[in-house]
Amino acid sequence: MAITADDLGAVVWRKSSYSNGSGGECVEAADGLSGVIPVRDSKVSDAGPVLLFRAPAWTAFLTSLKG
Repeated sequence: MAITADDLGAVVWRKSSYSNGSGGECVEAADGLSGVIPVRDSKVSDAGPVLLFRAPAWTAFLTSLKG
């Protein structure tokens, strides 16, 4: 399945709990797309790129951070 700009326009983005108000470490991720997790830099959210991770890879990444 190809992800389109319309698909990304329909997701609800959530900012990382580690992001702060001074502009540092601002990462947003979104749920709602089957099998992939979109991730973007919230400082350039509308104009910047979106990285797409397969759900198992994203889960493994988050697990490694908690380890």
